[in-house]
Amino acid sequence: MAADPRCSKEIKLALGRCPNSTLTNGTAQVGGTNTKDGSQNHSSGQAKPEKNSKGRALDSQSYKETEAYKKCAAIFGGADSVCIPRGSYSVVTPAAPDGVVIPPITITDLASFSPAPGTLTGEPDNLGVAGLPTNFTTDAAAHTRTGTLFGYPVTARFTPASFLFRYGDGQTRTTTTAGKTWDALGLPQFTPTDTSHTYTERGTYQASVDTLYTAQIDLGTGYFPISGTLTIPGPPQDIQIYEARTALVAHTCDEDPTAEGCPTR
Repeated sequence: MAADPRCSKEIKLALGRCPNSTLTNGTAQVGGTNTKDGSQNHSSGQAKPEKNSKGRALDSQSYKETEAYKKCAAIFGGADSVCIPRGSYSVVTPAAPDGVVIPPITITDLASFSPAPGTLTGEPDNLGVAGLPTNFTTDAAAHTRTGTLFGYPVTARFTPASFLFRYGDGQTRTTTTAGKTWDALGLPQFTPTDTSHTYTERGTYQASVDTLYTAQIDLGTGYFPISGTLTIPGPPQDIQIYEARTALVAHTCDEDPTAEGCPTR
């Protein structure tokens, strides 16, 4: 079988092997033997596991002490699902190239990939009425960015985990939803929602939303998660809040166009 197309020559050069996965009909599978040229061999169905100096097979904890694991962990940040072989797996560990030093990848390293900030929208039309709910939504969603880390091509996938809505009057709300319009929720206007806010006074407020992203990266062998979250602030949005006034009248505007509050008055 041909070499796993997701295992780049740079990764094989650094690790001495492909990470712990192969590709079968487009689906990631674990296991299989690993040959010196990086190709995957499934003809035998079983392979000799890595052994210690006494000829005994290594368990996962002991395997973490091997150079093969340490090299893999340097690139993948100690991702055991990638770096620890599954079942029987023959690991070939040639010497690392001179001068190759790859620190673990952390969530802060991915900040340079510039995850998209979420844009806030107030409903209706960034307007509101004091004393009544103003509904808020954001367009933040899962997306990918490409770039390089430590000289390796990387695809980073960012997924919103939570949202911090800042309403501009000192009040905030943290939710796990980006919010939906009243119409999408099947609700009448000025109905409270999971992301709505009620302003007590008229005025112009600068509201915004911070998106907390989780991240996964792909170095050519499939996605795996990076610990932590990135907080990406969104741009401010002016929200105009008006004050509603009511008055008792004897006639409607159709009946008396000159009555208090009618457009023609």
